[in-house]
Amino acid sequence: MAAAIEGQEDKVMAKAKEIVKSLNMSKDETKDMILIFSSFDNRLSNISTLISSTNGGGGGGDGVETDPRLDEAEKVILRWDESGSESARGNPAAAMLWEESPDEAAEYLEAVDKILDLTEDPSVQPNGAIMDRAEIALQSAMSRLEDEFRHILTRNTIPFNAERLYGSMRKVSLSFASNDGDIIAEDFDSVCGEDEGSSQQGYCHERGVSVVSLGDDVFVDLVHPDAVEELKEIADRMIRSKYEKECCQVYSSVRRDVIDECLSILGVERQSIEEVQKSEWNSLDEKMKKWVRAVKVVVRVLLTGEKRLCEQLFEGSELIREVCFVETAKGCVMQLLNFAEAVAIGKRSPEKLFRILDMYDVLKDVLPDFELLFGDESGELVCSEAQGVLDGLGEAAVGTFVEFENAVKNEATKKPTQGGEIHPLTRYVMNYVKLLVDYSSSLNDLLGKGFDESDDYLTRENGNNLPLECTSPFAVRLLSLITSMKSNLEDKSRVYEDSAMQYVFLMNNTLYVVQKVKGSELGKLLGDQWVRKHRGQIRQYSTSYLRASWSKTLSCLKDEGIGGSSSNASRVALKERFKNFNTCFEEIYRAQTAWKVPDAQLREELRISISEKVLPAYRSFLGRFGNHLESGKHAGRYIKYTPEDLETYLSDLFEGTPGLLHHMRRKST
Repeated sequence: MAAAIEGQEDKVMAKAKEIVKSLNMSKDETKDMILIFSSFDNRLSNISTLISSTNGGGGGGDGVETDPRLDEAEKVILRWDESGSESARGNPAAAMLWEESPDEAAEYLEAVDKILDLTEDPSVQPNGAIMDRAEIALQSAMSRLEDEFRHILTRNTIPFNAERLYGSMRKVSLSFASNDGDIIAEDFDSVCGEDEGSSQQGYCHERGVSVVSLGDDVFVDLVHPDAVEELKEIADRMIRSKYEKECCQVYSSVRRDVIDECLSILGVERQSIEEVQKSEWNSLDEKMKKWVRAVKVVVRVLLTGEKRLCEQLFEGSELIREVCFVETAKGCVMQLLNFAEAVAIGKRSPEKLFRILDMYDVLKDVLPDFELLFGDESGELVCSEAQGVLDGLGEAAVGTFVEFENAVKNEATKKPTQGGEIHPLTRYVMNYVKLLVDYSSSLNDLLGKGFDESDDYLTRENGNNLPLECTSPFAVRLLSLITSMKSNLEDKSRVYEDSAMQYVFLMNNTLYVVQKVKGSELGKLLGDQWVRKHRGQIRQYSTSYLRASWSKTLSCLKDEGIGGSSSNASRVALKERFKNFNTCFEEIYRAQTAWKVPDAQLREELRISISEKVLPAYRSFLGRFGNHLESGKHAGRYIKYTPEDLETYLSDLFEGTPGLLHHMRRKST
């Protein structure tokens, strides 16, 4: 701050000296002018010593020491200094040298070069009067060049076109919504606390908006190429005149504003950590999505272009170009990192995991770019901050994954799904982990810390179900997660009073899990052996269902207890048997037509299994004993159905719609 104030005082002194000198007054008049200046600012009273060194020093009387080179250069500088003095005060109508006359701009730079050559001439340096005049002229010239530099840089900045840039990218558009409409629900607690219809609400995580690959040929001019050479010529003179600080300040100020505007166009808002953490999830999700899209654009397009521009303008000094770049870029980078830090330390919930992993992946991907861009000492802090935020995002991802594991394990809703349908928990978890597979590489790295494959309890307790090549940290944790979910589903199946319905519920949910595994990259992680084992479980559930649901019905068709062979069987016992069979069958029909087996193949396999058990037994029993009742009165009350009727009715089971039997009642003969 002190240095800046001192520089301003130097400029004020120089301007006052120029005014006095240009008036070409006598000594007495000069003294009067000094008194006038002093009345406005007492600092200007010191100008008298400097005026005396230039007025009357070597030539006697009112003469001024001169040098032809200096005289010529001063005329050029003073001419434009007078015509453009308003530019320093922000007057938009002020004449700008490079706009007005490129030829005179070249003449102006030539004049600056002459003065610089003069000040560097050993034969002139001992002459204090000449050197003072040269310094005054340089100060005036630098003020003009500073304004010209700002004006050229501002006027020639190319507007940022995000749409055109995105159009030049290679996008990997991945949508993970399955054909049956399964999606990731917006909130874990809400989806598991509602019925299966509500499980279709929420959002579909589309990584396509996140996974944006920038080609090596993506290049954006930040400033019109024609203006770059003009800016470089000005920067060279300012640096040579030791005004590199002013040059850097102007450059950084203009370019920071441009980058801030680009961030705004990309949808990245400037927010405090508190503001980010108070955001509603839908709003935060959108901000995280835009952040992920913006990071690669900012780092690999904007900042890379900014670095290139600095190298072009300040190629003569590595230190200056590094300082200019860091001062220009660090505010933008810190804004991005602050948002990521706010997300990393925020409240953890399962729905955030995918966006956190997106942020982790993209930041990890551009970290080497950060190290290239901010590789020098002045940029070490930026790289250190980026690494710290990346570590924080990694910890947040692991913590959120653990939260999800615990939520699955402890989800305790006891409300049964209608008709034994697929539970919302199953849909949520399987679609969730199906999406997570796309992050296997990152999750293996993050979950692998402290992972000991040889001593993992999962691979021991589950009989090494995972293929040898798939015993990665993520695969093991995935197996644990699915195992926890299955255990939870077994607990939930007990809310059904009908044990047969419990097995239908378990069949539906287990098949859904198997299909999600087999039809995705999950299959590669868990392996064919895991799939075969769980298909075997479905068959076991099917067998248990048949036993629980149809054993009583089939017991009505046994010979025991009906009084002997088919020739002397008790008509009373037979009536009771047929009556009981009809009652059992009708109860099953009314109940199980309302049960739902969504998978057409499983539904048909169950019907076939039932038919293979029931129809042969009924046909045999009817063939052996039906004639005992058909010849009597009211036979239709007992022999209500033909085998064909039963086959037709069985085809109605598991459709999710209660069926009616009266329309196919067999009439007595």
